[in-house]
Amino acid sequence: MFGGLAVASKYSKDLLLTMYRKMYLMRRFEERAGQQYGLGKIAGFCHLYIGQEAVAAGVEEAIRPDDYMLSGYRDHAQPLARGSDAGMVMAELFGRTGGYSKGKGGSMHIFDIENHYYGGYGIVGAQIGLAAGMAFASRYRNEDRITVCYFGDAAANQGVFHETLNMAAKWKLPVLYICENNRYGMGTAIARVAAVPEIHKRACAYGIRGEAVDGMDVLKMYEAVKDAAAYIRAGNGPVLMEANTYRFRGHSMADPSTYRTKQEVEDERKNDPIPRLKDYAIKQKLAKEEEFDAIEEEVKQQVDAAVKFADESPEPDLSELWKDTIVEEGEEDVRPRERVLGQKVTKWPKYPSGQELKVTWDLEPREQAEKADKAAGLKR
Repeated sequence: MFGGLAVASKYSKDLLLTMYRKMYLMRRFEERAGQQYGLGKIAGFCHLYIGQEAVAAGVEEAIRPDDYMLSGYRDHAQPLARGSDAGMVMAELFGRTGGYSKGKGGSMHIFDIENHYYGGYGIVGAQIGLAAGMAFASRYRNEDRITVCYFGDAAANQGVFHETLNMAAKWKLPVLYICENNRYGMGTAIARVAAVPEIHKRACAYGIRGEAVDGMDVLKMYEAVKDAAAYIRAGNGPVLMEANTYRFRGHSMADPSTYRTKQEVEDERKNDPIPRLKDYAIKQKLAKEEEFDAIEEEVKQQVDAAVKFADESPEPDLSELWKDTIVEEGEEDVRPRERVLGQKVTKWPKYPSGQELKVTWDLEPREQAEKADKAAGLKR
C-alpha cells in the first residue's frame, strides 16, 4: 500500500507463474530424489537444493537461454530451471542409460549442452576457474553472451576464487559469479572460518562490482541478475553477487544436520520462497489460487513420470566403462534427447574453431599498473 492506494505490480502474470512453476518443479523433484535415495535407487552422494529455489528461478528468468551456466555439486535444480528433461535428470541420478550422461555422471555431474548447462563439479570451487575460461571464449569469439557460475560460500575460501577473480577483472570477462551463501560449508558456519563472511565485499579487492541479494526472494533475485547481466553485456567486466539463502535439508543426504537447531530451521522455513511468491501474486490479484493448484498438480504428475522413467531406464552395460572417455577427431556430438527420447534436436550449439580469430583487446594492460606505481612514488 502507498498513500492509501494499492500499488500495481510491475511484473506480468506470465512471469510470476513461470517462476512459480520452476520453483515448484525444483522442490518436488528434490523431495522425490531424497525419497528415492532413501529407497536405495540413488547411490553415492546426493545434495538437495530444497530452500534455495528462488536463486535458480530468478537467475534463469533474468538471463538469456543461450547464456552459459556452470554450477557445483548441488546441481539438479539449475538444469531443470533451464528446461532440461526431468526424467533424464532423474535417470542420471539413478545411474541409468536414460540420463544425460548415460548415468556416468550421477548426482554431482549433470550436463545438458543443448540448454547451455555445462555441468556440476564435485571439486569445491572447480567451476569458478572453468567459468572464466568460458567467458574468455565468449569475448574471444565476440559473442554477446555471459557466463553464469554458481558456487557455495565455502568455495569462496578456495584459492581458485581469488586467482580467477583477479584474472576475470583484469580481462573484463563477461561472467556473473553467484555465491549461494546458505550459511554452512558442509557443517561449518561461514562466520567461523571467514575473516570477511560477507562474500560480496571481497569484490572490491579486484576492482569489480559486488552486491548482496535476498536469495529467498525470487523477485529480488530476478531484478538484481537482470541488472547485473545488462552491466556485464555492456563490457564492464565481471560481477560478484552474493545470494543469501538457506538450505532446509542437510549438506547432503548423508548429513544428519546436528550442527544447527531444529528451531533455526523452522524459523527459516517461514521465509520459504515458494509460498512467498504465491502470496504476492494472489495479493496483487495477478493469479488465483486455482491456477496455482493446477500448476502444482501438473508438476506432481511430471515428477511422478520422471521417477517412473528413471526406474524403467536400463542400467548401463559394463562395456560402457570404456566409452566416452576420449573424443576422437571428427566424432560427432551425441545429442542426449535424440539418443534417449528420439526427439530431433535442431538447435545444437556450434562454435568456431578459434583458429580464424584473434584477440581484440590488450591481454596485459599496463596503464592501471603504471598509475599505481606513480601513486606509490615508484615512478617519477
